[in-house]
Amino acid sequence: MIDKTNTTSFNHESVLLTEAIASLAIKPAGYYIDATFGRGGHSRAILSHLNANGRLLVIDKDRTAVDYAQSCFKEEERVSIQHGSFRYLQEWAKTAWPEQDKIDGILFDLGISSPQIDDPHRGFSFSQNGPLDMRMDTSNGETAADWLATAEPGDIAAVLTRYGEERYAKRIAEAIVTARERNPITHTVQLAELIAKASPARDRHKHPATRTFQAIRIYINSELADLENALSQAVTLLKKGGRLVVISFHSLEDRITKHFIQGHARAPSVPRGLPVKTLKSDHIDLQICGKAIKPSEAEVARNPRARSAMLRVAEKLV
Repeated sequence: MIDKTNTTSFNHESVLLTEAIASLAIKPAGYYIDATFGRGGHSRAILSHLNANGRLLVIDKDRTAVDYAQSCFKEEERVSIQHGSFRYLQEWAKTAWPEQDKIDGILFDLGISSPQIDDPHRGFSFSQNGPLDMRMDTSNGETAADWLATAEPGDIAAVLTRYGEERYAKRIAEAIVTARERNPITHTVQLAELIAKASPARDRHKHPATRTFQAIRIYINSELADLENALSQAVTLLKKGGRLVVISFHSLEDRITKHFIQGHARAPSVPRGLPVKTLKSDHIDLQICGKAIKPSEAEVARNPRARSAMLRVAEKLV
């Protein structure tokens, strides 16, 4: 049995590490936030660029990740640690630095970490059987099993369509509801096998349960809503010249990030028929820093989980 309390049992390699740190353009005495600590690869790299006056706030929903951060930085006065969602980014920043109202850089490394995927007790993956939990914060909230036990078929289908872009969402939802009438759906392999039987076709290189597991995880953890909230707060927190760096791993996260940055970096559109093309606005407060960055072939070969990653960078203008 894997020890659920052992935070060093699982390998984790930070994706786009060099590119993310370069994009932050770190100032030695600056104030930085790693909004998704994970296992601290990005945090340690940020800290290595800070001098004695620099400060770093690390945040994570996962209590295990926070415990690991506390063990790593227990004697590090430059680091503040917060257990919770980055949905409360401004609150956590104010708690860490009451006198500091502007930040030099904020990093979001979205999705789930390798230790979360690889631990069957967390229920994020169907590669090993485990309880159908999927909560990033196991101290509160509804598990995936709890939700699937009571959700209406239409609600299940809507989640699978919206967050998983699953083309067989209705069939899978109906299969889940039919199956739970016979036996509760409580484990990952049980759900994965049910989905596979309900799917009339499958992608060549993807298990038929992949999209459904992604969708349920995103829904249970309010991932996209939290991201939208956090991005707005990040722009407010950043000082002039501060950097916003976001690493996403699927199209839904990247689309939100891309549209958010573009919305803050361009003038509002003007209705047709007016003699001007754009209006002056006080809301253009970001500058896009180059094109989106993808992992190199070498990184993907070394770490296949990096293959879908996308890094976007913006700088605060005012």
